[in-house]
Amino acid sequence: MLVRLERRRGRVAILHGAVAPDAGPDEQDVLVQAEWIVRTLVGLGYAPVAVPLTLDLAAARARLTALKPSFVVNLVESVDGQGRLIHLAPALLDADGLRYTGSATEAIFLTSHKPLAKQTMSAAGIPTPPWVAMAAEAPAFGGPYIVKSVWEHASIGIDDSSIVADPRKLPGLFRRRQRRHGGDWFAERFIDGREFNLALLAGPGGIELLPPAEMLFRDYPPGKPRIVDYAAKWDAQSFEYNNTIRRFDFPAGDAALLERLRMGADLLLKWQKEDGSWEVAYDQQTEKPLFTDIKDLRPTFYGLVVAYRILKDEKYLKAAEKGADWLVKNGVDKGHFLGVCGDAREVSAVSLSWRAVD
Repeated sequence: MLVRLERRRGRVAILHGAVAPDAGPDEQDVLVQAEWIVRTLVGLGYAPVAVPLTLDLAAARARLTALKPSFVVNLVESVDGQGRLIHLAPALLDADGLRYTGSATEAIFLTSHKPLAKQTMSAAGIPTPPWVAMAAEAPAFGGPYIVKSVWEHASIGIDDSSIVADPRKLPGLFRRRQRRHGGDWFAERFIDGREFNLALLAGPGGIELLPPAEMLFRDYPPGKPRIVDYAAKWDAQSFEYNNTIRRFDFPAGDAALLERLRMGADLLLKWQKEDGSWEVAYDQQTEKPLFTDIKDLRPTFYGLVVAYRILKDEKYLKAAEKGADWLVKNGVDKGHFLGVCGDAREVSAVSLSWRAVD
């Protein structure tokens, strides 16, 4: 169904992990996210209220009950500084029947525990490097190896010393990481090579793959691991931070990849209607529209923005502007948005849309 957003009436809870004054930049970052989302919601006529989450779940529950929010933006990445407690936020929201952004409790738990996520991928036939747990015997596979936290993200505990070639060095490395950062650790085979960021969105028509971005390691000297470590993400004064560059343009050797991008963008052009909109989804066999009773109130035009930035073809930009104009008129200005999970007729989530500016 379409979710009607009542302007200047509803409260929205911004749920995030409570951040200590002396917390590291990886934890402080959630406050930057919250500030941006607050500004966006205020622009849409909502009254956002920050709700820091601690281990006092009863207090958070009482706060949310008193707020009676239209929905909750879940930004919780850790509780009490521990990533392994990330699932407490959606579990609390599920228990109270509140609508919220992001994945459900089960998905958050399974994907935040890296070895569990790797087991799930392996069971589904998705290749993932072999791994060994901290308490296990010596790995039965060759190196080099990279040591990572089981639960923590944001590259916590990852630096050049995280990669070793000799498996006999793993026990000592595990102990040092545990002493400094706590928690459980594991090792997997380190795969050297190009690094791409791939993002997936679930929608009524299935899984949508967003355009890939490549991480470049500029001026890295020979022998220095090409990894996005903690410094690359959080230390603005470091060599790693200033020399890891994300790019959307590709060298001549990526001609086949660029051609597939052009094919996808041309399909969007083909399917775009005269008024700038699109159908919600198409049947893969018949190519006929599905969900014809629903308007595509999503930022579908954004794929054309990315295509324009990479391929530099003005036709993609013009089509994107046309699609954005339609969405602003029919969605943003009216407060109508389309959810992005499951059958659109049963969606309970809220999708916030924006107008892309090149």
